[in-house]
Amino acid sequence: MPPSLVIQTSFLGDTVLTTPLLVRLARDGPVDVVVTPGAAGLVANHPAVREAIVYDKRGRDRGIGGFLRLVARLRAPRYGAAFLAQGSARSAALARAAGIPRRVGFQTSAGRPLYTVRVPYVANAHHAERLLALADPDMAIALAGTRPRPSLFPGPGEREAVDAILGGLAASGDALVGFAPGSVWGTKQWPEYPTLARALAPAARIVVIGSAADTPLAQAIVAAAGGRAIDATGRMSLLASAELIRRVGVLVTNDSAPLHLASAMDTPTVALFGPTVPAFGFGPLATRSVVAGVESLTCRPCDRHGPRTCPLGHWRCMREITADSVAQIVRSFLSTA
Repeated sequence: MPPSLVIQTSFLGDTVLTTPLLVRLARDGPVDVVVTPGAAGLVANHPAVREAIVYDKRGRDRGIGGFLRLVARLRAPRYGAAFLAQGSARSAALARAAGIPRRVGFQTSAGRPLYTVRVPYVANAHHAERLLALADPDMAIALAGTRPRPSLFPGPGEREAVDAILGGLAASGDALVGFAPGSVWGTKQWPEYPTLARALAPAARIVVIGSAADTPLAQAIVAAAGGRAIDATGRMSLLASAELIRRVGVLVTNDSAPLHLASAMDTPTVALFGPTVPAFGFGPLATRSVVAGVESLTCRPCDRHGPRTCPLGHWRCMREITADSVAQIVRSFLSTA
């Protein structure tokens, strides 16, 4: 069969959740994927991906010039089908302009006028299930509830990077707990990570995971843990972060990309949801996971992504998730590891 193309230029977590689709398509032939510069490293080493094609749509490839350069590049492989995991009109136009005859996407997407196959968008499905349905539109409804777990493949370089950060910590015998306190959406950032670190530090070592932008959050956690925490923010690639998450006994994370890294590595997960809810399709997929949230609030959810500030000014959805309750969940995971 001719090769297939997947276009996924959304958030980092969306790229992780696209991997079950990549695996499914790779059964039938070679698969290339268009990704953002930030997400390209996530699919490195992935056996289902022949080539990751970087589209820097907000940088060097911005505008019509970058669009046309990518179109020219996509024409050469003569793809048989394009799967629009990112549903913008621009992504659909890329596939159309590249002459790809079969263009598959969701019937709710902005790019749907340019699709040749429109797949139902099942609102109550996990997004990994929705994306997997692009490979088999007739299965869109049936796939809801199947919970396909994403996959990532850290290599020797990532393992060495994690070894260097952890040092001899992994051999110390202490339980290792990962914290992922960051999010690009301010209202998704749970404020009680330092309090949780103080509660867990006597019995566990804590590793803080995230980008360089999360370093101030990490510093507050390290200070609260009294020398029982490591700040790994800004020190690793995304794939190395996945390897580090694989090694912790449990990850505590907001509704953000590390949650999906943990799903791919099947790491026990405590997922903290405030302005958003798992019903949107982005909850944890690890075998062992717990979602913590304030279920009684009538104002929740208030946004598909999480607003910069609370629309009502009280931010109770995050402030009322207590450190004690989260610590109890973490301890239960560690006691049954």
